[in-house]
Amino acid sequence: MRAQSSAIDRTGIAVSTGTEPPAPAPPRSPAPGDRRSGTLQAALGVTAFSLTFPATAWGLTGFGPWSLVTVRCVLAAVLAGGCLLALRIPRPDRRHLAGLAVVAAGVVLGFPLLTTLALRTSSTAHAAVVVGLLPLTTALFSALRTGARPSRTFWLAACAGAAAVIAFTVQQSGGSLTGADAYLFGALLICAAGYTEGGRLARVMPGWQVIGWALVLCLPLSAPGALLALSYEPVRLTAHSVTGLLWVAAGSQFLGLVVWYRGMASIGIPKASQLQLAQPLLTLVWSVLLLGERLTPAAPLTAAAVLVCIALTQRARG
Repeated sequence: MRAQSSAIDRTGIAVSTGTEPPAPAPPRSPAPGDRRSGTLQAALGVTAFSLTFPATAWGLTGFGPWSLVTVRCVLAAVLAGGCLLALRIPRPDRRHLAGLAVVAAGVVLGFPLLTTLALRTSSTAHAAVVVGLLPLTTALFSALRTGARPSRTFWLAACAGAAAVIAFTVQQSGGSLTGADAYLFGALLICAAGYTEGGRLARVMPGWQVIGWALVLCLPLSAPGALLALSYEPVRLTAHSVTGLLWVAAGSQFLGLVVWYRGMASIGIPKASQLQLAQPLLTLVWSVLLLGERLTPAAPLTAAAVLVCIALTQRARG
């Protein structure tokens, strides 16, 4: 066996002089252009997600909750699978399957199902509470899963923003709790886990492939589930119901998650998750425009507070 030795270069760092491969270079910090692009992509994802609750409300006018969720999963999987086949993307490594299963359970199936069940009896304003808490919960999951340690300023700004959003959305719903809160709380936890795992996988594979393979993995469940649900739940095709279904399938379930995971991979999970503090406010705007819900004067004050918190979290170093 050939002996291997090392020498000390001028900087005092040991370097290999034998046949062993060089040590991998440390991760490169994102360039300013990469950070701006990542922030923009994460913001586009948030905008797509903000339309999910109004689109779901539209979809529920013509589909039952189980039909809406399973059919949206099938349509999104067909779209994703077609892209994967057209580009001849190889199957993911076996070591990534567990992470993809978490994404599938949390983002593809769990969150849509629980929030759709909640929206049968809850307004979109009340349901927005869950996305007000989601950024902080995602940051907590990220710290536990990836070892990220955001700064104290980051946590203070995140908590302040979450508190502002929660206060606003609870006030919008009249300050009362409903039976839908159990669904919303469960959706909050499993979606945060899915976001965290998806953001981690997006560092080793393109973000659209993360959600694409997660959707394909769900097909053995979503396709039979759709057939079963459609046979039991009545369907009434209208312009609103079809538009809502198509948006939650293509916009929220696939395209929105593609840019969202790409953004998380560029700027980090905790900082990207804080952009979601603006999501409840955007959802309320869409609810006014699309559903005719009334907006209170507290919205501009809450929007200003949220924007300040987002600015602080983006500047804080993790």
